Amino acid sequence: MKSCLVVDDSRVVRKVARKILEELHFTCSEAEDGKQAMEACAREMPNAVLLDWNMPVMNGIDFLRRLRKMSGGDQPKVVFCTTENDLAHIQEALSAGANEYIMKPFDSDIIQTKFAQIGLI
Repeated sequence: MKSCLVVDDSRVVRKVARKILEELHFTCSEAEDGKQAMEACAREMPNAVLLDWNMPVMNGIDFLRRLRKMSGGDQPKVVFCTTENDLAHIQEALSAGANEYIMKPFDSDIIQTKFAQIGLI
């Protein structure tokens, strides 16, 4: 079973994403900011990361840049899931190493489609 780390400062968003991902047969763990996400990846690297942009402590783009420099950090597929929908944010995320980009609000079909496009399902 593949694993996904859901990183978002909103408990509701994490809960909704987790339910969708578990229905897609992922084991899920959660982090509420980039710092917690770094600690989780240091313990065990997930197959996928569903990542918010705007969070306290460490935001999503800073987390992604650090993740990609970690040993094994090139392996997880990273999908940004954010309200930041302008082209500059999308280009920045992709150049930092994101594999895909989802706009909030999202639903099961959107997550399933994006995860399929990058080979996770």
